Amino acid sequence: MKILVIGAGNMGLAYAEGISKSKLLKKKNIMVLDNSDEKLEELYKISHFDTFKKLEDCVPKADIIFVAVKPHHAEELFKKIHPMVTSDQIIISIMAGVTLDAIKEFSAAKKVIRAMPNLPAKVGLGLTSYVASSEVSRIELLTVENLLNTTGKSILVSNESLIDASTGISGSGPAYVFYFMHSMLEAGLEMGFSKNESRVLVSQTFKGAIELFNQSDLSPNSWMEKVASKGGTTRAALDSMDDNNVNELIKEAAFAAFTRAIELGKENEYA
Repeated sequence: MKILVIGAGNMGLAYAEGISKSKLLKKKNIMVLDNSDEKLEELYKISHFDTFKKLEDCVPKADIIFVAVKPHHAEELFKKIHPMVTSDQIIISIMAGVTLDAIKEFSAAKKVIRAMPNLPAKVGLGLTSYVASSEVSRIELLTVENLLNTTGKSILVSNESLIDASTGISGSGPAYVFYFMHSMLEAGLEMGFSKNESRVLVSQTFKGAIELFNQSDLSPNSWMEKVASKGGTTRAALDSMDDNNVNELIKEAAFAAFTRAIELGKENEYA
C-alpha cells in the first residue's frame, strides 16, 4: 500500500509521521508532497519520507491520498489531479468545509472520505471524526480507521453534518482547554506562584483530572460532586462559575465554531 500526503503543514505532517509508523505499511511507503521550497528542504532531511514537488510524480502511484491543504486551494488542486485519479484510489480530505460532493466533482474520485482531525494528533493523542462516500467498502473503511488511529483515535460518524459539529467539539476543542489553562495560569501568577510553578500546577491538574475521567464511568457532574463539599473551597469556585453562566458560555462557544464550519462549507461550494 502506498500513501501520499499532499500538504506538509501542521496536520499533514502529523498524519504523515503517524502513518509512517503503521504496521500496514512497508518502509518508504509514505510519499509527501509540498510546493514550498523551504518546506521541501525540511522534508528531504526526513529519511522515512519520499518527498515530491510535482503531482504527476506521485499521485498515480498512491493507493490512498491524504489532502491537507488550505480549503481555498481545493478547487485548483483537484482540477490538477483530475486526469491522474483512478476509480480505485481513496481520497481523504482534512480540509474544513470542503464537502464530499465537491471533492468528487472536481477530483473525479469516487471513493472519498472527509475527516476532521485536531491538533493533539501531533503527539499521537488526536481525535479524528470522519465520514465516507457510499463507494468506500467496509474493508477499505477498516484500513482507513487503522491509518487514522496512528495519530490517536477516530470515530466514523453517520452523516456529513456531524463533521461540522465535531469541529465545534473536538476540532476546535483543544483551544478551549488552552483558554481555560491560560486563565488558571494567570490566576496562579496573581496568587504569587512563579511561572514554572503555575505551569506545573495547571498542567498536572488537567492531566490528573482527565485520567480520573477516563478510568471511570462517572460523569463530570459526579466528579464535581465528589470534589466539592458543601461550604468548601471547590463549591465556592463552582458557584462562582454558575453565577457567571460559564456553562452556557462554553456551549455557546462550541456552537459558534459549529456555525462557522457550516459557513465555511457554503463559502467553499463550487459552481
